[in-house]
Amino acid sequence: MSDPSFLSSPSPVPSENAAPAPRRPTLRRLPEVLVNRIAAGEVIERPAAALKELVENAIDSGATRLDVSLESGGIDRIIVTDDGCGMTPDELALAVERHCTSKLQDESLVHIRTLGFRGEALPSIGAAARLTITSRTQGESGAWRIHVAGGKVSAPEPSAGAVGTSVVVEDLFFATPARRKFLKSPRVEGNHAESVVRRLALAVPETAFRFSMDDRLLFDLPAQDMAARAAALLGANEADGFLSIHGERDGMVLSGFACGPSVHRATATGQFMLVNGRPVVDPVLKTAVRVAYRRVIEHGRHPVVALTLTIPPDRVDVNVHPAKTELRFADEAAVRSLVIGTLTRALEGGAGNVGVRPSFSAVKPGRIWYPPETSAGPVVPAPPAPGRAASTLPLRAGTVVAEPRLRLGDAPTARMLPPLGGGVGAQGSVAAPSVEGEPEPAYVPASTDSLADHPLGAAVAQVLDTYVIAVAADGSLVLVDQHAAHERLTHERLREQFLSGTVQSQRLLVPDVVDLPPLQVELLAARQGMLAKLGIEVEAFGTDAILVRALPAMLNTSDSVGLLRDLADELEADDNGSPEEMPSLDGRMDAVIARMACHGSIRAGRRLTREEMDALLRQMEATPRAGTCSHGRPTWLKLSKKDLEKLFGRR
Repeated sequence: MSDPSFLSSPSPVPSENAAPAPRRPTLRRLPEVLVNRIAAGEVIERPAAALKELVENAIDSGATRLDVSLESGGIDRIIVTDDGCGMTPDELALAVERHCTSKLQDESLVHIRTLGFRGEALPSIGAAARLTITSRTQGESGAWRIHVAGGKVSAPEPSAGAVGTSVVVEDLFFATPARRKFLKSPRVEGNHAESVVRRLALAVPETAFRFSMDDRLLFDLPAQDMAARAAALLGANEADGFLSIHGERDGMVLSGFACGPSVHRATATGQFMLVNGRPVVDPVLKTAVRVAYRRVIEHGRHPVVALTLTIPPDRVDVNVHPAKTELRFADEAAVRSLVIGTLTRALEGGAGNVGVRPSFSAVKPGRIWYPPETSAGPVVPAPPAPGRAASTLPLRAGTVVAEPRLRLGDAPTARMLPPLGGGVGAQGSVAAPSVEGEPEPAYVPASTDSLADHPLGAAVAQVLDTYVIAVAADGSLVLVDQHAAHERLTHERLREQFLSGTVQSQRLLVPDVVDLPPLQVELLAARQGMLAKLGIEVEAFGTDAILVRALPAMLNTSDSVGLLRDLADELEADDNGSPEEMPSLDGRMDAVIARMACHGSIRAGRRLTREEMDALLRQMEATPRAGTCSHGRPTWLKLSKKDLEKLFGRR
């Protein structure tokens, strides 16, 4: 039997130095205002994010015109006005409650055809800022207005307003001062906001967009087709047109436009990508674009593209992040292959399809009268040079022709090619000799082969023994850097030779052991066959090491450890990629080929014959990626009649 004194003994008294017992936390339901402020941190991390949500709502309302205005980069004020369907007073009250939306017709979250669908944007904005919504539906005599400030909602009240909705956001993050402290300057926030509006404007070219910031109009675009909207938003004025993109695979369709490799930027701000009409910033698509341009663009530069991917809704998940700019593809490898293959085919065209117009600052003269271009004018003799007899070649008023030697005894810097005897040859067109008293004929197309089939035209001169001057069929002036052009021709020929079969490998005297994480070992071991075709022989050496037996002979390097580690890191970051696409291998091989091509190409300063010049032009037109050299620099430039008129102040 137990001692009853034990049951009745008092509890031990805690000593004075003992730590107090921790207080047990109590679960409680957070107030709705605080919940909205917490959610606002994910949905609207900066003014551009709030602006994105508002513009998406306006587009989903069926608006045909949007007017967006910002003050201080959107920190002080954001105004978005549309002419969409509008909202009733009851709908206004629901619109500022969490998870209330009119855009989901079922609960599957699969067939989402609107830009917004989560029902979080307006409550989050109202919790962190001062929000005013004025809306009017079609057929109503007046509008209704609702206010939300720091999460406190007022009742809807009558107001004046046009059909549609106007949303005003003021003092963003005034209710969350900690978040407001982390905002950048108004200029930086404004740049982010402008980028968002441009992407959304590209998604709906049939909707007119007007965007202003601090009373400064940035663009005002009417309703237009995709080509015109892309040209207006990409701002690639230097591009001679766009490359049209179209590819299909397994029910997916990729379309859009891309600038040639000579047009690039320091950042990826010129890359606009839409998936089922939704602007996204997706790493899979960005990587695919980079891989497609890797051999034709200068290292460290970014291409300019506007791509639209249409994919079955059940093969993509847009409900990944509250910002809705990230996606998850069911088959990332198929999407990546479609983008790379379609862009690569578009970029493999020869030179002459998409060129670069050099940008000059043309002087804007006053009113100048020019004689009609059709009038021949009287023939006058050329003024004689001091100490020399007058030229026997007649000059027409207002014209100058090249002479074998310049005046004052200077050596000529341009070699005019002599005209072909007996008319025009099949290589292109040449200047026919003029007859006194008759109009001087222009460049005549070839009789057996039209210049229209040769976009680079026919060579007419060589300047500084480096640059070939040609005239295209439409009269445009074409300038070709003979060394850069021949470098690309040699590069493509050498690369084809190296990759036509198995790349020659060189066995190491002593195989190298490269320690790697187990996952990277598995990735490299799974690609043994593909690596062998590229001259790399490897095999697994336990679970955490790779044995390297051979490397490509052309690399001539003993740094197998660095090469394999870089290759493993890149494959792990992009597990859908192939080894030949990885910069660590493809970049090194291309660098060697580029050096070989550079040393084996026509040098600047070498005089070329007419046949060599025309042969160079024809090879450029037939060689893939000949628009840029091995280092990404342009090989040819084009000046059209319009460009020349601008330079001389005729426009």
